[in-house]
Amino acid sequence: QVQLVESGGGLVQAGGSLRLSCAPSGRTFSGDARGWFRQAPGKEREFVAAISWGGGSTLYADSVKGRFTISRDNAKNTVYLQMNSLKPEDTAVYYCAAGGMSSKLSTQYPYWGQGTQVTVSS
Repeated sequence: QVQLVESGGGLVQAGGSLRLSCAPSGRTFSGDARGWFRQAPGKEREFVAAISWGGGSTLYADSVKGRFTISRDNAKNTVYLQMNSLKPEDTAVYYCAAGGMSSKLSTQYPYWGQGTQVTVSS
């Protein structure tokens, strides 16, 4: 079974930075697009960023454009989310997802990780 594992979450002050990582465990796969989503307490899961298999196509939510950067290292089968200028409203559990093509729709991703907590203090 394919599983994704996120890492890199934590507590940071507003204005700070974190880098999240996402890599598969168990039965690995390749050739996939990856997405990052987040869910804050009491809110629905929302799209953050996505990247195609080759890395040439990226998508971002308007709320993170210019602050977050998604990238990937296919030699390591790992996708990263560099988060700069963090705000308290970025506080959420961040989930990595994998699918056939990059999309803002969570339904396009059949594989998900367990999530990593990001907390931004004011």
